[in-house]
Amino acid sequence: MPSLTRTRDGAGDSGALSQALDVKDGQLVVVGNRPIVGAAMRVGSLTARSYSGQDYWTTTRVAEILEEREDYVRFKTVSSGSEYVWRD
Repeated sequence: MPSLTRTRDGAGDSGALSQALDVKDGQLVVVGNRPIVGAAMRVGSLTARSYSGQDYWTTTRVAEILEEREDYVRFKTVSSGSEYVWRD
């Protein structure tokens, strides 16, 4: 199951949903399922969670891939410069 964790504080989410999101012609589109430079990452539940404060976690756009393996990507985001780890 995919997970997304911000390294500085452990915030993030996990679940069956893993989407790299971009804006094309004014529409939000899925361009992949793992981190891609220029796309935001969203990881979490496919459906609404009944008793949870959040359904998914979305980052700002990926600025740089720091490390990448088959089931692991460490990256930094554009706006906050936060570092995240995505695992599959």
